[in-house]
Amino acid sequence: MLLELAQWLAKDFRGFNVFGYITLRAVLATMTALAISFVFGPAVIRWLAAKKIGQSVRSDGPQTHLVKAGTPTMGGALILISLGVSTLLWADLSNRFVWIVLIVTFGYGAVGWVDDWRKVVYRNPDGLSARAKFFWQSVVGLVAAIYLAFSISAPNNEKVLQLFFQWVSSGFTLELPQQTALIVPFFKSVSYPLGMFGFILLTYLVIVGSSNAVNLTDGLDGLAIMPTVLVGAALGIFAYVAGNSVFSKYLLLPYIPGAGELTVFCGALAGAGLGFLWFNAYPAEVFMGDVGALALGAALGAVAVVARQEIVLFIMGGVFVAETLSVMLQVGYFKYTKKRYGEGRRILRMAPLHHHFEQTGWKETQVVVRFWIITILLVLFGLSTLKIR
Repeated sequence: MLLELAQWLAKDFRGFNVFGYITLRAVLATMTALAISFVFGPAVIRWLAAKKIGQSVRSDGPQTHLVKAGTPTMGGALILISLGVSTLLWADLSNRFVWIVLIVTFGYGAVGWVDDWRKVVYRNPDGLSARAKFFWQSVVGLVAAIYLAFSISAPNNEKVLQLFFQWVSSGFTLELPQQTALIVPFFKSVSYPLGMFGFILLTYLVIVGSSNAVNLTDGLDGLAIMPTVLVGAALGIFAYVAGNSVFSKYLLLPYIPGAGELTVFCGALAGAGLGFLWFNAYPAEVFMGDVGALALGAALGAVAVVARQEIVLFIMGGVFVAETLSVMLQVGYFKYTKKRYGEGRRILRMAPLHHHFEQTGWKETQVVVRFWIITILLVLFGLSTLKIR
């Protein structure tokens, strides 16, 4: 929006050409999202408190969490407002990747909103049923996966639909270009062609998986949001490189025309996340709820797919991966031992993983900060794949 205004003004005042630089607009998007969060955060928290949209706390969880009962939740709406407004202001709205990532983010945010609203407003402990939640996550994920299969393969907006019709007319046998192959980090020329259906399946799994992984991690004050900011900022760097023909060629990464514009989105995500952390830091004034966790996880997955860095997302989001695996292993082992021995047994004292460490004696702030440190190290390790290959 503001980019179009700057381009119009640049016809008479050349100084406005500076807004054509993606890096500048990414910084401005970060600052704008941060400012929106600071300005409107208190009002959003007061509104949530007035509506009695408070968090319910498990009685079988850590006893220190009982004091959190009633803390306003659904604060993820503040993140989405800041992220959405900032992106619309500073991004190039003619860019196909900006719109699909926004659709994924707000689509998953809508699913989380309905789930949270039913839980805290209608006092329905089940919220949105697991089947319904998975169905709508799958719908948004599949639509995004199909669109990304063609938009990444096409050099510009106009070629997307043309490529789709070529694929249909070929009897669904049209080969996708090299840009859609699965890239293995640390190797110069190792990549695996996925084909159309393989790419769609991978994209679907990445978006849905990352969304639920962030949601599982969101259990302590500030635990999920800071790793999201760190991973999102790093993915913004990868997106910038992928969208730059010179840098992508030098670093041996696939060139994806238009992908660089997602750097602005990632900047807005980082600013919105840091602004939310101001209110979510211990002791939290507000929780993000599913509306924030599902949306942010899906956004990370979508950006990683566009930048062709699915494996790097797995590395940098190691905390999210560990939290998810801890739940899967705990549930799987419990069901297995109950069937075999008649009594369910556990691997961890409590799942997800952060609760296990709390039960072993770690303070909540210790768990959060240590998980942040691990994420910083993993993000640095992921960024090293830009050059080490």
